[in-house]
Amino acid sequence: MVSDSILTWTPAAVVFDCDGTLIDTERHWQTARDRTMKEFGVRAGPGFEARSKGVHYTECGHLIAQEAGRPSLGDQLAARLLRHFRALALEAPRTMPGAAELVGAVAKFAPLAVASNCPLEVVEECLGSADLRRYFQHIVVPDEDIRPKPHPDVYLVAARRLGAAPAETLAVEDSRCGVEAAVRAGLRVLGVGPWPGEETGAMVDLWVASLGEPRIIEWVGKHLAPPRTPPSTPPRTRPSTPPRTRPRDEA
Repeated sequence: MVSDSILTWTPAAVVFDCDGTLIDTERHWQTARDRTMKEFGVRAGPGFEARSKGVHYTECGHLIAQEAGRPSLGDQLAARLLRHFRALALEAPRTMPGAAELVGAVAKFAPLAVASNCPLEVVEECLGSADLRRYFQHIVVPDEDIRPKPHPDVYLVAARRLGAAPAETLAVEDSRCGVEAAVRAGLRVLGVGPWPGEETGAMVDLWVASLGEPRIIEWVGKHLAPPRTPPSTPPRTRPSTPPRTRPRDEA
């Protein structure tokens, strides 16, 4: 990792990835990939899972087609992959550890957005099922003008829509593909999940196993605590003196 200096920093905005960062969907993508490959009689070679993690589903479909030696089936495989994934994600939605609590807390001091490689309707469905949609001002996904991760587009657009400079914006990511996109966009990065190895770990400001780690909770707590003010000092008063009396006249 580069440093843990983000724990002493206040971002102007925060942009979260969705799959594997907020919502526990990576297992659904894995199952969807396995089902799709089984239906088309594809056996994945070494390293396929790492190459396909976090990429846009259309790219994943073409990766499967290449594994099968049938590149012309890329679009068909991508459509089948997405259909399987959507059915799985809606059937058993689940947030990642600490994600819901972190989002609710960070939303109190910074505007939030989601930058995802998934289709918009899938992100909306996942966030809605987890009761997280209300916290995010914007959801940015690839389209005709916005390239998918690892291109920087989704993060650049998300920061701009939140009114923050990239260097003042924090990205929260779980995959190498997403980390590359955020770094190329100029954002600072909090990585989460199993340790990704030195190469990816060196790209982020901090990597944590879970968004519920005590140091992350402590970092958020510092922004939510009311500012400490020194105890007030009572105004200084002059010492009182007994009233002067006139001497009694002698009889």
